[in-house]
Amino acid sequence: MQVLVLYYSKGGNTRKLAEYVAEGVASVEGVRPLLRTTREVTKEDFVDSAGIIAGSPVYFGGMAADLKRVFDEFVGVRKKMENKVGAAFATSGDPTGGKETTILSILQCFLIYGMIVVGDPLSATGHYGVACVGAPDEKTAENARKLGRRVAELCLKLA
Repeated sequence: MQVLVLYYSKGGNTRKLAEYVAEGVASVEGVRPLLRTTREVTKEDFVDSAGIIAGSPVYFGGMAADLKRVFDEFVGVRKKMENKVGAAFATSGDPTGGKETTILSILQCFLIYGMIVVGDPLSATGHYGVACVGAPDEKTAENARKLGRRVAELCLKLA
């Protein structure tokens, strides 16, 4: 079973956070992460995944245009995504930089795709998803792993 960890990263911070999320997915026996940038991902990656965890830097309080492009272009597989697990993460350059609204913009796409949306577990922050300012520190890395693990475990339970 695979979980897609999809991200757009311009400066590298979102990529680092995506790698920590993928580590969490990989920690669950029977589930493997598929780490893809917005330029690498295919419709087959979407359809073949039991869950998607998508991440973006903050751009004006929402997801990066290239991540939105993926959701727009892949809308044709929408009916094949129903009841799969969706979660999100974000990075920003400022403490008040719109991380939660960015995560919500990603989760809205998952809802429209008919997916089951989850936030990070209560053992992390128990909020919308994982987020950080700048490069992820060790606490954020651990929370990212917890999010990846949560999604992977839920995918197994739903299978």
